[in-house]
Amino acid sequence: MGLGIKKQDTVAVIAGKEKGKKGRVLSVVPSDNNVIVEKINVIKKHMKPNKTYSQGGIIEKEAPLHLSNVMLVCPKCNKPTRIANVILEGGKKVRSCKKCKEVIDQ
Repeated sequence: MGLGIKKQDTVAVIAGKEKGKKGRVLSVVPSDNNVIVEKINVIKKHMKPNKTYSQGGIIEKEAPLHLSNVMLVCPKCNKPTRIANVILEGGKKVRSCKKCKEVIDQ
């Protein structure tokens, strides 16, 4: 069973403290069924100085969200939707919106 959400997709948060917000997917972690969404679920982390963070201190970064707490936003109808897998004439398998029936992948 595929995840249905890919990097650079726009998703809406449907559960938790960030419910109702939309953002772009920065990365997908299939082994844990998690996604990291831009400017959503931001946490503060105390870091020691190292090569990446020469100053150290408190940094803000996005924490992962579980896939069950986000829904893909259709680029055509701009609504959160479930995903249908459709096979085109050439045999290519693509994602489509369940609400407006438009193909999401090009």
